[in-house]
Amino acid sequence: MSARTAGFGAVALAAFALLALVPRLGNPYYLALAISLLQYTVLATAWGMFSGPTRYVSLATTAFFGVGAYTVAVLGEILPWPLVLLIAAALGAVVAAIVGLSTLRLSGVYFVIFTFGLTELIRQLVVWFEVNKSRVLGRYVFVNITQADIYWQLLALTAAVFLLGWLIARSRLGFALRVIGEDETVAKHCGINTTFAKVALFTISATVMTLVGAIMAPRWTYIEPSIAFNAMISFQVLIMALLGGAHRLWGPVLGAVPLTLLFELLSARFPNTFTIILGCIFLLIVYMLPRGVAGLLEKLSTTAGGKTTQRAAA
Repeated sequence: MSARTAGFGAVALAAFALLALVPRLGNPYYLALAISLLQYTVLATAWGMFSGPTRYVSLATTAFFGVGAYTVAVLGEILPWPLVLLIAAALGAVVAAIVGLSTLRLSGVYFVIFTFGLTELIRQLVVWFEVNKSRVLGRYVFVNITQADIYWQLLALTAAVFLLGWLIARSRLGFALRVIGEDETVAKHCGINTTFAKVALFTISATVMTLVGAIMAPRWTYIEPSIAFNAMISFQVLIMALLGGAHRLWGPVLGAVPLTLLFELLSARFPNTFTIILGCIFLLIVYMLPRGVAGLLEKLSTTAGGKTTQRAAA
């Protein structure tokens, strides 16, 4: 292990140690804010795990998030909580595998449009089932899960996602995906099974998103399709990942934290114009920070290193 990796590991452990103290503050507002921060950190990091190396822009985050939330709404009062989470993860993985095998042959704007339409398709299927079969459109979620429990589960999932992302980046799968991101045709000529690599990581990423939706479901108490499958979640996660820098595992965190705080402020003060402001933020990020904050920091680090070398040579 390099000194740099060890340094990052020490910083990560210290950060998680501090985060573990949040529920002990005893302030409901800070706990709720911390839950939102962890929620979007996990979602943005999971999004970046797939879209970062492959450069496939997915808008299906809400689809898998909603699958997890509705699994809890249907099974939360019937089965033990760990089993409910396991079933939600399995459902998310199955849906992601089917979608991946069907659509990851697409690329560019076609993939973006399909993933956006996938959310609406699943939402309409849920509405149809609720109206015609169960005869109810919304469901109450009564499970013995507190806000502190939600926080602990999200914190554990955050640690798991970063560990998983670190392992994948250093595996043959991670290398294959980086080659696919640079040039998929070259990847095929190199003997890489591009379909398997893309579907595998897409499924892993979607499973994490599904678990986030399941863990967050008890927070609402009442769930209906418009809540669980809110398309705004997909756009918020996309903007956060792009701002932070999806090409680095730790990049999305740099976007998730400040934008979660900003969105909380804007949605409270400007509820009617929030979506317009969100669009403007997206445009600014694309034009001013094409590689995100992580890319900017790397550029500044390289520039500083180059100047130091020049001074040493002089």
